[in-house]
Amino acid sequence: MKIIELYTKEETRNLKVGLSVLGVILLIFLAIFFSRSEIAPKEDGKYYQLYARFNRTDGLQVGDIVRLSGIDVGRVTDTVLDDNFKAILKMEIKEEIQLPDDSSAAIVSFSIMGKKYIEIEPGGSEDMLAPGDEFSYTQDAMVLEELIERIIGIGKAKRQGKKEKIEEKKNDE
Repeated sequence: MKIIELYTKEETRNLKVGLSVLGVILLIFLAIFFSRSEIAPKEDGKYYQLYARFNRTDGLQVGDIVRLSGIDVGRVTDTVLDDNFKAILKMEIKEEIQLPDDSSAAIVSFSIMGKKYIEIEPGGSEDMLAPGDEFSYTQDAMVLEELIERIIGIGKAKRQGKKEKIEEKKNDE
């Protein structure tokens, strides 16, 4: 208590704010660190390869999980670029998981700043993907900065629309 009494109220407030900011930065660092922790080693079992082509894979890496309905069914084993600079991902899928040939693959995040993974949405076809086949439908990773820009753009457009309506009302009167 005597240490706090040595400082003015403003200095004490600044110290508390500084410590709070430092705590938040530490929590963010820990969240990023633990969300990027290594995935458990591959289970024993048989797998088959599938491929997916994406325009961008931002943050997805070899070893990341492939999920179906929230359950781990495989992992990304390789990434290469094609002649048109699109990313081709090679995935291992558990042999007992048979996917319809109209299934889709999307790159999603565990959280806003979390690790990425591939989520498979099964299709309705009766024909199944064979080993070595490629997903026909894919969805690229969403980049946080682009999402924020879109939200800001929508907000600006709405604000501009409201201003125009107010001006129209003034002109009508």
